[in-house]
Amino acid sequence: MIVRMVSIPEGATTRLSLAEARQRLALDPFLLLDVELPVEEGPAGEPLAHRLGLDARELAWFGRKGESARAEFLGDIATFVVPVVHGDRVAHLHMLAGERHLVVSHWGRAVLAADWTTSLRREKPHDAVAALFLVLQEALTTFRRAAVGARLKVEELEDDMFAKRRPEQIYRLSHLRRRAALLHHSLLPYLQVVEEMITRRMMSPDFPVERQRLAQEFQRAARLVLADIESLQEATRRAFASYGSLIAGEQNGVINRLAIVSVIFLPLSFLTGFFGMNFAFMTDELESRVVFWLLAIGLQAGVLLVSLYVLHRTRAWRRLRDQA
Repeated sequence: MIVRMVSIPEGATTRLSLAEARQRLALDPFLLLDVELPVEEGPAGEPLAHRLGLDARELAWFGRKGESARAEFLGDIATFVVPVVHGDRVAHLHMLAGERHLVVSHWGRAVLAADWTTSLRREKPHDAVAALFLVLQEALTTFRRAAVGARLKVEELEDDMFAKRRPEQIYRLSHLRRRAALLHHSLLPYLQVVEEMITRRMMSPDFPVERQRLAQEFQRAARLVLADIESLQEATRRAFASYGSLIAGEQNGVINRLAIVSVIFLPLSFLTGFFGMNFAFMTDELESRVVFWLLAIGLQAGVLLVSLYVLHRTRAWRRLRDQA
């Protein structure tokens, strides 16, 4: 486990021992701690909150993998399990925010390390709650970037489909659709529990006006990000519909060409059946080779000319050529 202290407003990080972190959490008036946990879990030990000197009676989940979305108040401490997009997967940050400290724990390298330290240097939060909302906003930003990037890929893929349809495009669309579902499935439960917590706090008369403003800004940003993800889902559905319409158009073209070929060879089928009948008239009157070739060639050429004339007059030939 690696513990780092983030200084304000510089945003610089200083590595601390566990004992130093416990001491600073007890004494410092404003402290931001970043706790990096090992990716590979070892044998179960005492809870992380207890090792940091915090009240661990209701914080046994803090620093434990597999926790679902969470946002709740425990006395004067706000606790969160925050989803964050990291590459092709969604990671989770565990956060504790009090009046004097903000503790963020994660597994492996910090997903938001560069982004939130930049925001801290720019915004210069005056307390741990303001720093908390900065980190929450940066977590939302990862979803927005992922949704917008995937939306652009869908639009480019749709343009490529109309230029030239290829089988691998459907697999790329499937991947982007699963991406949209992952983003929506990861973000929506988290936003629901955060919305419930903020609503309860907003109804409290002792909730400071400045924190109300921060909460309202977070709610607006959350709605915009959720709209971006839903827009991505709609774009993937539209792209699948476009791919299906292209396939249907190609199949219609093939069926039309098969119909033309069948029309061309229909007279030959008629002749084979006609001359295969053993009636007296057929054997007595139409027995010469001249009559056979006259009917075979003449009827075939006549049907072909009539078919081409009809195609030309109805402009169906032009549509078939365009489809080809």
